[in-house]
Amino acid sequence: MQKELAKYIDHTALKPGTTSNEIDQLVQEAAKYEFASVCINPYWVKRCYDQLKNTSVKVCTVIGFPLGATATEAKAFEVKTAIEHGATEVDMVINVGELKAGHDENVQTDIAEVVKAAKNQALVKVIIETSLLTEEEKIRACQLSKAAGADFVKTSTGFSGGGATAEDIKLMRATVGPEMGVKASGGVRDRETALAMIENGATRIGASAGIAIVEGGTGESTY
Repeated sequence: MQKELAKYIDHTALKPGTTSNEIDQLVQEAAKYEFASVCINPYWVKRCYDQLKNTSVKVCTVIGFPLGATATEAKAFEVKTAIEHGATEVDMVINVGELKAGHDENVQTDIAEVVKAAKNQALVKVIIETSLLTEEEKIRACQLSKAAGADFVKTSTGFSGGGATAEDIKLMRATVGPEMGVKASGGVRDRETALAMIENGATRIGASAGIAIVEGGTGESTY
């Protein structure tokens, strides 16, 4: 169970005060438990890659994080730089305001430019920030992500007052179908919650409590 569950987990450290020592510890833990990836802020990508390049653990970073209201060109540049530094997965935040305004074409273009910048060199996960959206907006965000060629949809940054719920995962899975990935992130602190997410369609779990999840305990942090 422990090894199988570990393969779902992006071992995460995204707090603004995260130190190099904490990043090194994250990397060591990820290698020990064989998590799917480490998910860290862009500054730390090269440091993580250098330590993980001979392991199965991927390096994942965040783009336009945590608000999503970054210029599309800046998001694309972030992706290209992250790939140059060793990232093979990127989690981008959509422009939530444009989605809520009904400017779907702009939202899709924003995602598509990130997908283009990744050039099949990195998986693209799209953070739709479910806690800020209505059900209809969640559905549209997932449809736009799929239309733009993204690989995953993801619930949350963990910075907007709400995280993943089993109900949102179920809705997202129903919307994108079986071929896309669905990532549950934000507030997943224990094995029971993680398994509920997987049961409802999650194929990846973003959590700073990865060790607690695989060992059957409970972690304190939400992202």
